[in-house]
Amino acid sequence: MTEWSWSKDNLLSELKNLGFPEELGNEIAKNLGSPKAMDRMAAYLRYVKPRSVELVVDEMLAIRSEIENWHRKKESQEANEKYNEMLYNGFDDEDDV
Repeated sequence: MTEWSWSKDNLLSELKNLGFPEELGNEIAKNLGSPKAMDRMAAYLRYVKPRSVELVVDEMLAIRSEIENWHRKKESQEANEKYNEMLYNGFDDEDDV
């Protein structure tokens, strides 16, 4: 069993234990998209035990938002690193002269 499958099964099990339909779990897994995010969602379900679909979906959206923010931060750091490298090494390209 792959890590993705295991994480999805774990998420579905936690939702089922709380009485939510499997379809909700499948949609959440699809929207989260990674084993780490699904594991985080499963931990939330296990410890918080939300009673409404709205709370479950709200947490899923919060996890997705944090992941998207992390990706943007990494892209920004990489762009800044390249820019600083260009400043340090100069903008001239000897092949263009």
